Amino acid sequence: MGARGLVVSRVGVDSLGDELVEFLDSQGLDSDFVQRDAEQATSTVSITTTADGQPDYTIHEPVAWDFLEWTGPLAGLFPGVAAVCFGTIAQRRPTSRATINACLDAMPEGALKVYDINLRKASWELATVESSLDRADIVKLNDEELGVLAEGLDWIGAGPAEIAAHLQDRYRLDGVWITRGADGCLLRGGDELVECEGIAVEVADTVGAGDAFTAAMIWAQWVGWPLAESAGLANQVGALVASRPGGMPDLSDRLPALIGNGPWCAS
Repeated sequence: MGARGLVVSRVGVDSLGDELVEFLDSQGLDSDFVQRDAEQATSTVSITTTADGQPDYTIHEPVAWDFLEWTGPLAGLFPGVAAVCFGTIAQRRPTSRATINACLDAMPEGALKVYDINLRKASWELATVESSLDRADIVKLNDEELGVLAEGLDWIGAGPAEIAAHLQDRYRLDGVWITRGADGCLLRGGDELVECEGIAVEVADTVGAGDAFTAAMIWAQWVGWPLAESAGLANQVGALVASRPGGMPDLSDRLPALIGNGPWCAS
């Protein structure tokens, strides 16, 4: 989409780590901030698909990214970033949690902090979620995570729009992005509420669709698109990823047209 995307992570000194770094390099992405760990293995995740087509994850631990270190290269990188997306699972152990917070501390004023909640089974604690919400400008979550979070915060019975407003007020958020799979998305930005219908596609693989949605939203907000137009683009990018196999399919044949047409959501 024309932005310089970077992965900050940590992999093992093993064949899977080599494969991941080589893949990033082959896609023209900068792998200089992927650390290598001689003691811990590269992360592996077992994924099965539920009856309604959603991915179900078993995230094994401990792994290399549980020990992400605050280094000179990271200290040099983060004062110049425009936006960062960070999550919950990478904060399950103290070393990576401290490093992620150091990265956020080093960001320049005005840079966008997007918190993708990613609640996966037993890999999170409410205290970490709340501290991350306090640090974020935007929170992104799916409708299933919305229900889990609402229960944890004693907001049972509130609707999605009401919960989004509660999140904004309680954690001083600029926006809340809720994805709903085939049912589209609901977004709040300031006092504006946008709901977009889903886009019908033949689903090949839903892994990565939510991340693609987030990436498109970050880009669109970064360049100043209105919320509804941003949501329309993100909806289509997420649907495109779901229609193709793999968590990171090549979308270069479709993205320029989507961006050029400036899609508005059908709400």
